[in-house]
Amino acid sequence: MEDGVKSVAKTTETSIEVVNALEKLGEATLEELADQLDLSPSTTHRHLATLRKHKFVTQTDNRYRLGLQFLTVGGVAQRRVTAFPTIKEKVDELARKTGERAQFIVEEHGERIYLYTEVGQSAVQTGAHVGKRGELYTSAGGKAILAHLPDDRRTEIVDDLAFETETSASIGSVEELSDELETIRERGYAFNVEETTRGVNAVGAVVTDADQRVLGALSVSGPANRLKGDRLTEEFPEYVLGAINELELEIAHAVRG
Repeated sequence: MEDGVKSVAKTTETSIEVVNALEKLGEATLEELADQLDLSPSTTHRHLATLRKHKFVTQTDNRYRLGLQFLTVGGVAQRRVTAFPTIKEKVDELARKTGERAQFIVEEHGERIYLYTEVGQSAVQTGAHVGKRGELYTSAGGKAILAHLPDDRRTEIVDDLAFETETSASIGSVEELSDELETIRERGYAFNVEETTRGVNAVGAVVTDADQRVLGALSVSGPANRLKGDRLTEEFPEYVLGAINELELEIAHAVRG
């Protein structure tokens, strides 16, 4: 019985490895995938056939790619987040008001995940998209979340950090991170000054429910040549905090209602 469970688990892990490889490669032939995963073509084909049967993989000619079934499942997960319609509304408003990119991120498995993002009329492409993951400590919203998580959860996440900095401006140690998180708690919002991407700055703050539990973080990002000085340190924090105040009031009202 135990051997059977292990076999099923191994099969599942291999299917996940196939999915991850396709995510990385974009598309690939059976032979390319088998080579990438160091699997036999026959084994790779069995996993692809199962994934294709359940619409998680598509095939055109002899090339495979991820299917939109992932979008279907992801959309369900997205909509089940507390107050998602209101979150979307506030992100859209913030993008229109600032003209830059606005986003709402959440923490899962110690990482930041873009739950929803929208671009204003002046926004530039930065590679941020719904579902993208990254380290919490290199983003404004992620640091805001870290600063307000329960102590035991924050310690659990920080203890696993390798501090493999994304840019030379990224935080490089537990001590540096601890000092910044304390500042964020005192100030009420966080900055990202080219810590995730060179040439991009951001400001973000945490969103909590009526019981002060962290729901996620709302942030705005833009080119460093525009988002700087008083615009970064005063104007945009006001926009973000104003949107969060409205968002938290609507969430609390919905719960009471």
